[in-house]
Amino acid sequence: MSDPRRLYFLDWARIGAFALLIAYHVGMYYVSWDWHVKSPNASAALEPLMRLSEPWRMGLLFLVSGAATSLLLARGGASRSFMRARSSRLLLPLLAGMAIVVPPQAYFEVIDKVGYAGSYLDFLSLYFSGYGGFCRGNDCLVLPTWNHLWFLPYLFFYTLLLWAVLRRWPEAIDGLAAMLARRLAGAGLWLAPLAVLAVLRLLLLSRFESTHALIDDWHNHAVYGFLFLLGVGLVREPALFNRMADRRWFALLTALSCWGLLLWYHAAFSESAPPPHWLRLLQRVVYATLQWTAIIAVLGFARRHLDVDHRWRAPLNEAVFPCYILHQTLIVLAAVGLRGLQLPVLLEAPLLLALAFGGGLLGWRLLRHVPALQPWFGMAAGARDRLPSQPD
Repeated sequence: MSDPRRLYFLDWARIGAFALLIAYHVGMYYVSWDWHVKSPNASAALEPLMRLSEPWRMGLLFLVSGAATSLLLARGGASRSFMRARSSRLLLPLLAGMAIVVPPQAYFEVIDKVGYAGSYLDFLSLYFSGYGGFCRGNDCLVLPTWNHLWFLPYLFFYTLLLWAVLRRWPEAIDGLAAMLARRLAGAGLWLAPLAVLAVLRLLLLSRFESTHALIDDWHNHAVYGFLFLLGVGLVREPALFNRMADRRWFALLTALSCWGLLLWYHAAFSESAPPPHWLRLLQRVVYATLQWTAIIAVLGFARRHLDVDHRWRAPLNEAVFPCYILHQTLIVLAAVGLRGLQLPVLLEAPLLLALAFGGGLLGWRLLRHVPALQPWFGMAAGARDRLPSQPD
C-alpha cells in the first residue's frame, strides 16, 4: 500500500464539485423540474445542460468524501475520538442548518406552492411542531426538513458504518485497496465500477425513488455508499488515479457521447409517450456509463493538471462547507427578492449566481471572526488563525 500523502487534486475536485452544486441549484430555479421556488420564466431551455452533470455530481462528492475519510483514518485510526470529531463536523452543521438556515426555504416554498399567508414567525411555530398540512394532493411537505443538507446525514451514516467495520476488522481498508488494485487493472477500471452502477440502477431504481430521507432511499444508498467505499479504497492506491489521468480524454468523450444519447432519449419520449421497456433499461445503462466515465474524466484531468498547491486552495477548501450550508437559502432569498425587478433572465440568472457565491463567501469570511459559530457551519474552531490541513 502506498503511503497516503496530500493529494491536492482531490481538494480541487471537491472545491469544483461544490461550486458545480451551487450552480446546479441556481439552474433548478429556471428549469421546469419541481423545486422549492420557481422562476416565472421557468422553461426547458437549460435542462440539457443540467442533464450533463446530474448523473455524477453527487457521486463524485461521495467518492471524494470517502477518500478524505480514508486519509483521516490512515492518520489516526478508527478511534473513538475520530468518530466524535466526525460527528461534530457533520451533525452540528446539520442541526444548525435545519434550525436556522433551511426554514426560510420552506417558508417561501409554501407561499409559492400552497398560498400560505402567515408570517414567518407563524410559520416557524408550524415548522418546529412538525406540521404536516402543507400539501398539494398527496404531496405533503415534511417538517422540519434538511432539504439540500441531506448530504450530511448520508455521509455521517456511511462514515459510522465504516468506522464500526474498522473497529472489528482494522485491516479492512488495506484489504479493500488491495482488491481494487486487482479488480481495476486493465479494462476493470472502466468495466467493474460501471457494471456495479448499472446493475444497481437496473435493479433498484424502479423500486426505490429518490427521497433523500435517509431511511427509505435504498437506490441512492446503494449508489452513493458504493462510491464512498470506492473512494475509501482508491486513495490508498494512488496509482489508480494515474490510470484515470492516462485515460481522461477517452473518458470525457465517452461521457459526452452518453450525454447526447440521454438528450435524445428525453426528447423522444415522455410520460405520455413512454419508450419500450428494453430501451428504458438500456437508457439506465447509458446513464450509469455517463456517471462513471464522467467521474474518471474529472479525477483524471484533476490528477494531471491540478495536483499542485496554490495560495487559494486552503482558503477555498475551508470556505466550501459554510458556502454549501448557506447557498440554497441564499438562492431562494435572492430569487424571491429579484422577482419584483422583473429582470430579463439573461441578466437575472448571472446576478443570482453571483449572489449565491458572493453571499456564501461573505458568510465564510464573517464566520472566521466568530469562533463560537464555526463548528455549527462546518469549520474547525479557530479557523481565523490557521489554514485547513486536510480535505473533508
